[in-house]
Amino acid sequence: MVLTEAIHSSIGSRNLTDCPPSTSSECCSSCSTSSSILARPSGRVKFTRQDALGKNAFAHSAIIWRGNRGRREENVATTYRNCRESARVYNVRALSDDGGGGEGGRGSQAAALRRILADPGVHLGPACFDALSARLVEQAGFAFTFMSGFAVAAARLGAPDMGLLSYGEVLDQGRQICDAVSIPVVGDGDNGYGNVLNVKRTVKGFIQAGFAGILIEDQESPKSCGHFSGKKVVSREEALRRVKAAVDARDETNSDIVIFARSDARQAESLEEALWRVEQFAALGADVIFIDALASEEEMRAFCKVAPGTPKMANMLEGGGRTPILSPQQLEDLGFKLVAYPLSLIGVAMQAMKDALDGLRTGQLPAQDRLPRFEEMKSTLGIEYYLNEEKRYEDPIVIAPTVPEPVDLKNEIAEEPFVLEPEESEEIKPKEVEVVETLTTSVSDGWDRAGYRGVTDTLQSISGRSLRVKITGRDGVVKLDVEIPAGFLEPLASSIPVFAGVNVRQLLEESLSKLSSGAGGGKTLVDIASRNGDRIQIILVQPFERV
Repeated sequence: MVLTEAIHSSIGSRNLTDCPPSTSSECCSSCSTSSSILARPSGRVKFTRQDALGKNAFAHSAIIWRGNRGRREENVATTYRNCRESARVYNVRALSDDGGGGEGGRGSQAAALRRILADPGVHLGPACFDALSARLVEQAGFAFTFMSGFAVAAARLGAPDMGLLSYGEVLDQGRQICDAVSIPVVGDGDNGYGNVLNVKRTVKGFIQAGFAGILIEDQESPKSCGHFSGKKVVSREEALRRVKAAVDARDETNSDIVIFARSDARQAESLEEALWRVEQFAALGADVIFIDALASEEEMRAFCKVAPGTPKMANMLEGGGRTPILSPQQLEDLGFKLVAYPLSLIGVAMQAMKDALDGLRTGQLPAQDRLPRFEEMKSTLGIEYYLNEEKRYEDPIVIAPTVPEPVDLKNEIAEEPFVLEPEESEEIKPKEVEVVETLTTSVSDGWDRAGYRGVTDTLQSISGRSLRVKITGRDGVVKLDVEIPAGFLEPLASSIPVFAGVNVRQLLEESLSKLSSGAGGGKTLVDIASRNGDRIQIILVQPFERV
């Protein structure tokens, strides 16, 4: 089954309830709506509310569980529900959770935004500034939202939009917003926070955070709100490099993120310069182009004529910006595809908080029509979901004991002993074992204990001697030539007079005798050749004597 459950949020005071999947007309009990559903596997459904003329008014979001995660664009669902109560048409559009993006489930948001761009008409996107405002935008039924740089600076820093926000702060705010909603979010990437390498890093960071789109602009640093005075833009070449870097970052990550290329050259230089720039931005691969702070309807019309086929964005700065405020129908007639409302939410929130604080100063609570009930607040925040999640873990978790499988020892033991057979070409020969004969004082033939005590006094003089260790390679190069104290030979000769056929005591006596007589050159104790041909010599000498 493709559609097994739908969870609909409310529009006004009325809820839309579950409608079963079907390709025939069925009745929706909550609003007596006839519906024809051609459903497809998906993770979400968007209900786009339209008026009788078919113009998009706002979207109503819903969540469904899908049964087949492997499919993408097959059987795109389109359902029209005629609701008698509101005389509206609800266009139900399934959104894929697996379409494009290269970032798992969040990549589908970019694909969803691209489908919005492909839909006819103009699409409205209020700007949010935190997770709560983004959730309110979604619950109000809008299909997407912008993250306003002006509003985020105000909410996060309590400061104006003058380039004070860092890349990390914007990314952190955006990640929280994207995690809170299921609709596409377009983030404000400012000027990319540096050179072209920073632009690419910014785009990739926005992709990982879950943004569906990113705005990159051509202002110098520090940048500011597009409707502030005194702005400056970078050169044409630098502006083109930024957009090219953003497009490359999108393509290199195999992402569907929508690149919004913005120019502020209208206020910084001229309309003609801004038009030239955005046309080049589109040629470089930008998905949407945008000129901020256009000053008249004529300028807006001229903008919509450049780069045919590339969607245009309008910015309706509420409260007295440079751009005239036009209705959605007027904007659609001009040729705009997306419309941003950057200040509506932050502006009314600021005013509402001021009004509430003015009343609280005199002990007055906000009016009932201005203050939602506590239960409404909890519902807006989705408390039911979290309570249900808690209930899932209330029952004790019982772990079944693990019973080891019986082992059949008959199968584990080989029936016949394993015998290593030699290869025919080889002949096994017994390994030669070197026999070391050690003679101790109790078994040594002709051992003279008294005579040995006399020698001990002579051996004690070894402590003042040195052992020279010299290793010479086959090529005559001396690899090692060092001297070490010879005192350790005294206990060796005392405890083991004869070792491996060598009379250590006699060898040391002769060496000491030679040195005591004044004969120079020392006494060679060891002179052998190693396996690799090196000559190894150990010589008993006077300290620091060289031979």
